[in-house]
Amino acid sequence: MPIHGAPRKLLGSLNSTPTATPKLGLAANHTGAPCLEVSIPDGLFLSLGLVSLVENVLVVAAIAKNRNLHSPMYCFICCLALSDLLVSGSNMLEMAVVLLLEGGALATRASVVQQLHNTIDVLTCSSMLCSLCFLGAIAVDRHISIFYALRYHSIMTLPRAQRVIAAIWVASILSSTLFITYYDHAAVLLCLVVFFLAMLVLMAVLYVHMLARACQHAQGITRLHKRQPPAHQGFGLRGAATLTILLGIFFLCWGPFFLHLKLVVFCPQHLTCSCIFKNFKVFLTLIICNTIIDPLIYAFRSQELRRTLKEVLTCALVSWDMKSLGGNVLLLPQQPQEKGLSTAMQQLLQQEVKSVSQAKGPGLQEP
Repeated sequence: MPIHGAPRKLLGSLNSTPTATPKLGLAANHTGAPCLEVSIPDGLFLSLGLVSLVENVLVVAAIAKNRNLHSPMYCFICCLALSDLLVSGSNMLEMAVVLLLEGGALATRASVVQQLHNTIDVLTCSSMLCSLCFLGAIAVDRHISIFYALRYHSIMTLPRAQRVIAAIWVASILSSTLFITYYDHAAVLLCLVVFFLAMLVLMAVLYVHMLARACQHAQGITRLHKRQPPAHQGFGLRGAATLTILLGIFFLCWGPFFLHLKLVVFCPQHLTCSCIFKNFKVFLTLIICNTIIDPLIYAFRSQELRRTLKEVLTCALVSWDMKSLGGNVLLLPQQPQEKGLSTAMQQLLQQEVKSVSQAKGPGLQEP
């Protein structure tokens, strides 16, 4: 399923570049001219996908566990984590299928393999579209919360957010199915490129508008409290730096992939473009990196979500420890604390009780 020269598949093959040791070198194109090619080892690709998978699963679990996080904003963040999870999971699945086919461990008919690849491509494409849509939805939600703060809870209600989420998922699945079906049409790739540029412009306009309003608010506070102007200037610089990082990461991680699609349409046989096509796996790796960065930007900055995440991890560790002990849990009797008893004496009594209980053998429970 590679995208080399004429467009043969929308998402391409994950083994389009050599999978030997990682290298950054000059490869020869059809005329022998050197072109820069970066080889991503399969182990690194799968490791990044696994990190993204675990990270986004934790975000989804934390939001699902805490009812205080069942708000429209966190619903969008949860769906972003779920779509990022599907992006990394589908790419890992396709990589595993390719490796199994190359190693001869998976032997099946060509029609079955083609159908499997089509299904994975639909899943990957729809999850990518969902990820982009939810990034835009989060920007719109934050814009409404700032510019319509008093009416936010009447505008962005939970049922309305759920309808938006359902519409995004349905539209992404239907459009990705059409894209995969008509992958050999240039209009399909151009639609994806235009969609990416539209999301980039939307996010840039909204976040720049929010930054301008925040700077005005900070300037008003400065005048009210008669503070020095450098404080406002420092706030503006920090806000501009945050905005640059947010949009820069989005563009650097997603831009090369859509540039690849654009070049497939406009210069499929050009020598320079053929050199860029050799690095398609690098572009997919950048998207996987974006799925790792998204929770750090949108989810883990919330103190409530971090606290819930600690609870989820604690429960998971306790459950794992109990399973590793085979269910044999030793219950220690609670000793009443007498008034005036020193801390050192309490610790000594607890140690004595522990030693006596352990002498009775593991797995015994005190009545």
